[in-house]
Amino acid sequence: MKATPAPAPLGLKKSFGYGDRLGLATPGHLAVHRRFDFAPVFAQQSIREMTRTNRTPAEVMEAARGALRQAGYTEAWGADADHLKTMDDVRRTSDAGFCFFTIDPSDHVENRADHLGESERAAAVRALDEDRVFGDFDWRSDYAGKTFEIEEERFRFSKTEVERAAVKYGRAIAHTAAMAAGIADIRAGKAFELEVSVDETDTPTSPLEHLFFGLELKRRDVKVVSLAPRFVGEFEKGIDYRGDLEEFEQALRRHAAIARHCGPYKISIHSGSDKFSIYPAIGRICGDLLHVKTAGTGYLEALRCVLRTDPVLFAEIAAYCGGCFTTDKASYHISTTEGEVRALLAPAPAAETEHRFLNERVGRQLLHVTFGSVLTKGMDARGRPFKEAILDVLRREVDLHHELLARHFNKHLAALSAG
Repeated sequence: MKATPAPAPLGLKKSFGYGDRLGLATPGHLAVHRRFDFAPVFAQQSIREMTRTNRTPAEVMEAARGALRQAGYTEAWGADADHLKTMDDVRRTSDAGFCFFTIDPSDHVENRADHLGESERAAAVRALDEDRVFGDFDWRSDYAGKTFEIEEERFRFSKTEVERAAVKYGRAIAHTAAMAAGIADIRAGKAFELEVSVDETDTPTSPLEHLFFGLELKRRDVKVVSLAPRFVGEFEKGIDYRGDLEEFEQALRRHAAIARHCGPYKISIHSGSDKFSIYPAIGRICGDLLHVKTAGTGYLEALRCVLRTDPVLFAEIAAYCGGCFTTDKASYHISTTEGEVRALLAPAPAAETEHRFLNERVGRQLLHVTFGSVLTKGMDARGRPFKEAILDVLRREVDLHHELLARHFNKHLAALSAG
């Protein structure tokens, strides 16, 4: 009998990342994976999520590997160390067996670039030159006034547009290149692949900015398997896409063409769970050059399992979430307000609880952003940690938990495949 292989790079195959915040979801993920032709990333968690759940890279890895081993899984699978900002985090995740490293240079993005006046932009450009962000490369003459013909479109940089792109992303590109070199040193001959993510920024990544970023990575010989832009519209946690569908589709076509030209590499969709209205367009436009990441949506299905089998425990968790929502929402871009949460927590018929908390925007976002507090600080009425109580339910209700996960992710992958 073949043994379960170690995680390995998946290359330019369309792929799907299954985040698992509790360590018990892989069997449900595996059940739906077998119905579709997406390469699976079964171990995926960001350093931020590990910190908020008090998990180590080794624990995340073993939860996935152990479940696959028990299921007799023998196919290829990936392991994504997501949103890495420091080399220390790279070392920790590499030592645990991760081989897909998502570089997050968002701290080095100049979010004001889109709104700087001419004099402010000129000052920022001088600072780039003084700090030798581009070394000896004459980036102005290489881009300004140049036209790039990519498939059926022409992309032309004006002086203003190339300066704005350089100011916005120049330091992020340099940081990405430095991180990529450090990862190569740490891996020391071991196989790995890289993603770069600029989705957590204040303004969308325009197709021209993506082209600048992609060409600069290529010039610096930084090979990425995927890149996550910040798309137009809103990719809020736990809910469907909010924005103009036609505008999104037009922008995505340009981003996908640029990814094929500069790489080829995959377009990576972050906060990719529950975006059902745009999945068919994503699948159709990106084809095999697609990676989708999900994380908290599986945690919500775990809470759905708790609600159906232990409604008292769920009520305690929901009330606790209401108390920490104001603090926990600070690091998320969501539309749910404190007033909406107060209204949600008001007494209502029990028959409506699942729909209100797990099918609607306010409830889903309340539960989504407070996961760290629930799993590390919260206690039930008997003084038992919420995490322990949730895990007890999931271990007791294994079939229901896995059925809910499989049904939920089947909806995701079927919509992506429909494109």
